[in-house]
Amino acid sequence: MTPLFPTADLRTTTRASLRLVATRRWPLLGAALSFLCVGACALVPPWMLGRIVDIVTEGGSSITRPIVAIVLAAVGSALFTALSVALLARAAEPAVAELREEVLDRALHVEASALEASGTGDLLARVGDDARLVADSVRDFVPSLINSVVLICFTLGGLAALDWRLALAGLLAAPFYARGLWWYLPRSGPRYREERIAQGQRAQAMVGALNGAETVRALGLQEQQLERVDQRSGRARDITLGVFVLLTKFFAAANRAEVVGLCAVLGTGFWLVHEGQVTVGAVTAAALYFHRLFDPVSALLFVFDKLQSAGASLARLVGLAETAPAAPAVPPEQHGALELRGISHAYVAGRPVLQPTDLRVAPGERVAVVGATGAGKSTLGRIAAGLLPPTTGQAFLAGHSYEDLGRRGVRSRVVMVSQEGHVFAGTVLENLTLGRPDASLPEVEAALETVGLKAWLDTLPDRLDTVVGDGGMTLTPARAQQLALARVELLAPWFVVLDEATAEAGSAGARDLDAAATAVTQGRGALVIAHRLSQSAQADRVVVMADGAVVETGTHEELAAAGGRYAEFWAAWTGA
Repeated sequence: MTPLFPTADLRTTTRASLRLVATRRWPLLGAALSFLCVGACALVPPWMLGRIVDIVTEGGSSITRPIVAIVLAAVGSALFTALSVALLARAAEPAVAELREEVLDRALHVEASALEASGTGDLLARVGDDARLVADSVRDFVPSLINSVVLICFTLGGLAALDWRLALAGLLAAPFYARGLWWYLPRSGPRYREERIAQGQRAQAMVGALNGAETVRALGLQEQQLERVDQRSGRARDITLGVFVLLTKFFAAANRAEVVGLCAVLGTGFWLVHEGQVTVGAVTAAALYFHRLFDPVSALLFVFDKLQSAGASLARLVGLAETAPAAPAVPPEQHGALELRGISHAYVAGRPVLQPTDLRVAPGERVAVVGATGAGKSTLGRIAAGLLPPTTGQAFLAGHSYEDLGRRGVRSRVVMVSQEGHVFAGTVLENLTLGRPDASLPEVEAALETVGLKAWLDTLPDRLDTVVGDGGMTLTPARAQQLALARVELLAPWFVVLDEATAEAGSAGARDLDAAATAVTQGRGALVIAHRLSQSAQADRVVVMADGAVVETGTHEELAAAGGRYAEFWAAWTGA
């Protein structure tokens, strides 16, 4: 099973929730007072209806005052309900928004290795479904929860004010409610957490199948992928059905408790009236009070069920938000070499794809790495770029280890461009300034000119404001890579790692991309994972890899004349 991102425990989730609302005490206090006023207003109608019964029973005729009191209580209840919901929204909605921002910030800074291990599906499920469920619970269910608790407390108080024996009779329902909760809670919480995890795994299976759709079709693996999605979906469905069965049994227990309580109140009331100790109106009010408990208790149980689900989602959000933040950027002050000392890597324990390797790239030096597919070139490049921690060994920049510099410190000086260039939905300017929002327009246009896109920019209808990506202009792979290289030019790093960055271009765009890559790396250290040997021929030094190890190193001329593996590659490339 694919490992997922962590889920916070109850203590951590509670602590994070209190931290988020701690700065919004006054709206919360106002909401609490408003809910208390709603509960007080709810006491008036049953009490006044009991008074009306007594007035009629005693032969009276004036019921104006009780009716006016009922109307005023209804108006007050409506006003205070609206005020309480508004104040709660002012406190809770910003807290949820802050949590979503924290989650999104962590999601955008998740290490590539952690994302690969857990998959994008679980991440998308958290920032999408889980965040939506928590927001909906705050908006819809939390007000209902508080209102229900207040109404229950005030109603029990009203019963006690009528006669303590009537209140005691109503409390006979409490053990039945408690028994239902005692049975339900230990079973539902874990099932809801299991449900959310299963839904994240289902999303991961679907995202993986969609992202690799072309490969799946090419290899004829549609049935296997569909079966995998079906298994994950079936498991999520079965867990959801199990949760629904638990909920149905829980509500059945609540209905039994309501029957027991109402019978106890009516029976006690009948006896008290028969003994002349209370009036018929008092028993009527008591029965109405207890009947009014049905709605808030049912709402409380329903809301509690929803909050169980929302709590599971909140724990998943907090689990991601509480992950260790990225270390602050601590870039080295003086320019220095990029060094890999004894690095190796194994994606699966015991099966290394990169043998212990040493490599040094001096400032301004261009080093090309060549080799057959699976030789370990990309793994080497990702370690050099700080995207992948080595299994053994260390990487250094200007004499400082990557661990000391921190991820951001490394990436402020070492930038990687892969063959999978991405165009973000937005304007050309927004795509270019992702890493440097403060870049000036002259700097942006200069970067475009460096990579050969200045003439293309002048043909766009809105130039830098032209929308590209989803919902905008579709760019060719070559254009997308040129934009990625222009971003690198704006960032002005010390070293650039090009992992077959020009591989996606067709023959028509290959020359332009090679020229753009050469221009961007001019004067900078460069580690070029070469897929065309014309790139290695322009390098200061060539490193040849095979089976995860460096087997040859030297200049292009030296290796081409040495008669070794590189000479074979060169002969095949040139057709000699």
